[in-house]
Amino acid sequence: MRDHGVSRGVALRAFKVLQKEGLAEPVRGGRWRVVRAGEATDHRPLHERIAEIILVEGLAAGAQFPSASELASRFGVSRPTVSKALDRLEAVGVLTGGGQGKVRTVRAVPAREERS
Repeated sequence: MRDHGVSRGVALRAFKVLQKEGLAEPVRGGRWRVVRAGEATDHRPLHERIAEIILVEGLAAGAQFPSASELASRFGVSRPTVSKALDRLEAVGVLTGGGQGKVRTVRAVPAREERS
């Protein structure tokens, strides 16, 4: 807003117009992001997208799971964000705890949810 010399209201109205045209979308925290042409956006929580790796790649119980660093680069988020999602999956019993220098493994294959 400072760079272009417009008020917050003008910027919000502009983003609303872009949203109607499918070029922008609101994100948490009162912010907006520009949607690039042909970009598919997955709005599911990160822990759900990470759990889906088990199903998509056909990992069985006991199989080695990708590292937090690898997942961070795959999903384009920070490693601490991935660690929080992995902790959540450990809490529900999908993964075993990795810990520093230890390999995280699949404990149970999650059930695929039916979407209507």
